Amino acid sequence: MDCMPMREIICKMNKHTPNTESYFWVSLSLMLVSNVVTFQGSHLLTKNLHHFSLALPVDSALPFIPWTISIYFGCFLFWFAMYRLIARLPRERADRFFCANLLGKSVCFFIFLLFPTAIGRPEVNGMTAWDSFMRFLYWIDPGDNIFPSLHCMIAWLCWVGVRGNKQVPLLWRIMTLIMAMLVCLSTLTTRQHVLLDVFGGILLSEFCYCLSDLPALCKLYTNFIDRLIIRMLSIRKKYFHE
Repeated sequence: MDCMPMREIICKMNKHTPNTESYFWVSLSLMLVSNVVTFQGSHLLTKNLHHFSLALPVDSALPFIPWTISIYFGCFLFWFAMYRLIARLPRERADRFFCANLLGKSVCFFIFLLFPTAIGRPEVNGMTAWDSFMRFLYWIDPGDNIFPSLHCMIAWLCWVGVRGNKQVPLLWRIMTLIMAMLVCLSTLTTRQHVLLDVFGGILLSEFCYCLSDLPALCKLYTNFIDRLIIRMLSIRKKYFHE
């Protein structure tokens, strides 16, 4: 099937849900699954391997600021809002963003396997709520497979996805850039990443966004996501009798 017949099928099946809603939820689900596979999957496969450190002398001079964990965790809400916004843009623009997102995580996964990295983190002995959140973060996150930074890659890609797009209000674009920069900064001040991880994540997002503009690659992703939408709508129709 080519793109047009699949789009017509989706339109006919979408009796109760706008096309953009189906596209958003399928895209969001795919991004969540790819996150888990990339981070947790690579951790399981490399946990017994030697991990390298990319820390530079300047990294030790950067301050450790526990309250910035609010930005580090808050970026998940930022991503959700940006995914929802971008999913409502013209389909070609949205597909390019989500294709770059998936491509970036795929590249990260192979880098994590071929070049495992880790970071040394400080003891957190404070008694504030922020210190407790930091200890929780260090407990759930082993601090390995950190180059390039997934946090920085996704956050910067959200900015790239709306950069120069006049369909998105200027204020929103400015806020997206500021939030992307804050997320990158928070990965350093929470000692989750070092500078090379941050730059690696930013460069990877730019590279993957350029690559996703290739017609053949974008068409491949478009067909893939359309098939997922049709599958989702078929399941919904079967079990909810819509």
